[in-house]
Order: sequence, then C-alpha cells, then structure tokens
Amino acid sequence: MKKRMRKLISVIGVTVLAVSLFAGCGNSDQQGSSSKSDSSASAESTGEVMSNEDIIKSAAEAGTVGNWGLGNEYEIQALLTKYGEPTDYLSQDFTMDGFDDDSIKLASAMTFNELGLVKNDYDGGYDYGDTVGTIDMNDEGVAMLEDNIFCTKQFAAQNPNTVKAFLYASLKGWAYAVEHPDEAAEICYEYGSSVSADHQAYMADEVAKLVTTNTKGETVSDYGYMDPDAMQQTLDLAKQYVQLDDSAAAEKLQNFILDDVRDTSFWEAVTASDGSDLGTPEKSDVSIQLKWLPDAQFMGYYVALDKGYYDEVGLNVNIVSGGGDISETTAVNNGTVDFGVTWFTNLISADAGGMNLVEVSQIFQRSGLVLVYKLDNYSK
Repeated sequence: MKKRMRKLISVIGVTVLAVSLFAGCGNSDQQGSSSKSDSSASAESTGEVMSNEDIIKSAAEAGTVGNWGLGNEYEIQALLTKYGEPTDYLSQDFTMDGFDDDSIKLASAMTFNELGLVKNDYDGGYDYGDTVGTIDMNDEGVAMLEDNIFCTKQFAAQNPNTVKAFLYASLKGWAYAVEHPDEAAEICYEYGSSVSADHQAYMADEVAKLVTTNTKGETVSDYGYMDPDAMQQTLDLAKQYVQLDDSAAAEKLQNFILDDVRDTSFWEAVTASDGSDLGTPEKSDVSIQLKWLPDAQFMGYYVALDKGYYDEVGLNVNIVSGGGDISETTAVNNGTVDFGVTWFTNLISADAGGMNLVEVSQIFQRSGLVLVYKLDNYSK
C-alpha cells in the first residue's frame, strides 16, 4: 500500500467549506485495493490510452467517478451528461486515498492542489509522477469559474472609492505574484501557510496558470477580467445543475442574467487607472475573507499586503482566513467582513437564496478542476 497523506492538505475552499444552499448528489464510498506497483506503468509500456470519452464512460458505468460534492460537482455532472451517462458519483474525501487504492478510478483534483499531491513525492505526496492522466473541464467545455472578488451591492454603492482602491491594489498584487511565483509562495508561507513549502511552490506555479489562461487556452493579460462568455457558461450550468430546496430561490436562479450578479464598472475603472484618480476611500479599514487557510490560492492578496500596495491606496487591510463555521458569502452578506473570495457558482446560489452579493472581479480565468486517472487502468 502506498504511503497515505501525512496530514490533511486540502486547500480549496469549496471542497472544504460546505455550502448549505447546494445539494450533493454523491453515493457512498466503495472500498478497493491495489498497489502502486500494479498501476505505475506508463502509457508507452502498456499501450495506447483510451479516449476521454471511453475513459469517462467506463468509469461512470463502473460507478468509480469521484467528487467532493460541495459545489464543484456540477462540472462533473455536466461532463457525465455530455457523454450520456447518469450524473451519480462517489463521495470523495479530502485526501486522494480513494484514488490511491483504486476505489475511485476517476478522481476529482484541483490542478493547484490534489493533482500536485498525486504526482509529487514531497511531504504528503503520493509520487505517481507521469503515470497518471487527466481530463480537463475547460477542454471538455463544461468549465465553471472559481475564485473571484465580491462584496455586497450596498457596500459597493456606498463605498465606490474603497472598492476601486481595494481592487486596484489586489490586482497589482496578483500581477506581481504571477510574475514572481517563487517569491509569492515564500510570502504565503511566511503568513502561516497551511501546506509545506514545496507544495506551496507547486501551488503558486499552477495558480498563476489559472489567472493568466482562459477556458479556451488563450493568454489573459488583463488580470481580473470578467469574461462574459465564461461567466455566462457558468451561469447556464448553474441553472441546469444547482438544486435549491426553496422554490422561490430556484425560480430566482432560473431568471438570473449576468448583470444581476456582477458589476464590471469597478474593474473597468481600475484597469484604466494609474492609481492616482481612485479617490479617497470612504472606508479605510477593510477586510477580506478567504475560502480557506493561507496559501498560494490567495497569493495576490498576501503579496499586496506584504508589498504595501494596500497602504499605497490608503487602505488598512485585514486578510481573514477561511475554514471557520461561517462561509465567505455569509460573512460578507452579514457585514462581518467587507470583501470575500468565492466561486462564481457560490455567489449565484447565495443571491438566489436571498443574499445581495455582487462580483467585482474574476481572478481565476479558467476552472482548476480535472479528473485524474492511472494510465495503466485505461490502456488499450
């Protein structure tokens, strides 16, 4: 049996923080047993790997597709629907042990987190190297956007200069982090990283790709761009797969248009600015709630804090770690914090349920979700 995770390292917010508005659709876990020696051969030594379609169909029909079921199962359900399969999946925990022991043949993984643990041999890793393959939600056309910056509509209306100043400094931090991922990883580690230094460095490199590449694989140079096509796709998939128990909330979700849940004016203002025309912040002491503990998923904010970018625009910013009892959407909506980081689907569902949130910038330009499999399991 391969080594287990030495500690629980799951740094994506949605897969750790349950969203009460979402209804999971997972089945119970299955048990299996196999060893790394049974599945470590490369594609070259075992023959040609099956197509994505055949892999997905095979795993779906065997009931071995896994997902956490706390908000990003919708991409998996859309993928299964695309290939004519039922939308059931195994309930996957926050380790990759199910993938490791072969009880989950097609396991969900974030490119910047679990995939690194599967591939690498550092602390907490499973050391599969290049003996695994992935199915990318972006390539499959079912991507849903993840990390953004949001606040309440009321806060944005009452504090427009504060929103612009915060957004300007945050995007400056993201630009620096993307251009200097090694330094950004070190900064995150110093602020109380929840993962090892090696995994932090891996994360920073992978997060940079999500910030600078869109769902079509094209380079994005305008950090925080709110791509209408990608946002519309996320909204459309949310309407199809998010299940809300309250009938009024469900009807509201179906009637949403993008302008109900996003405001591009702040992003447009700050990207056209050199920082000198942002105006005096109405509120100088502000806070932002993350989805999880300090790590490179949020490196732009830690860089902005560390480099003094928030100070430059007249803000004193407190970065609040996630992982507590209150979700980031609730914390922002009730005024505990001023800004938050969430996934676009979370915000859509929260607003359908009665909150009054608005996205002001889209940090991740593509989905970080993949399904990972052992090449040896799907070689012809």
